[in-house]
Amino acid sequence: MIIDVERYMLPCPVKQVTGLPCPGCGMQRAIIELIRGNIIESIISYPALIPLIIMLCILILHFKFEFKHGAAILKYFFIFNAIIISINYIFEFI
Repeated sequence: MIIDVERYMLPCPVKQVTGLPCPGCGMQRAIIELIRGNIIESIISYPALIPLIIMLCILILHFKFEFKHGAAILKYFFIFNAIIISINYIFEFI
């Protein structure tokens, strides 16, 4: 039985109020595409999703095992993700 998850997607409150997309718009679609195995479509919908997932995994492992340079690695991942999200947000308006 296949569930139509797209009809359960939450609307973006920022987009509803202002009419403009927020920096997170597209993440739900990207997650659904990634679960379906459509990696390319997921990256197109929200390019920062996979790096965010990797960063979350590193964060959890760092909390569990206290890596020596875990905080520095997470800092660089955060900067990398912020850059990807910012560039993607700028390109939404072009």
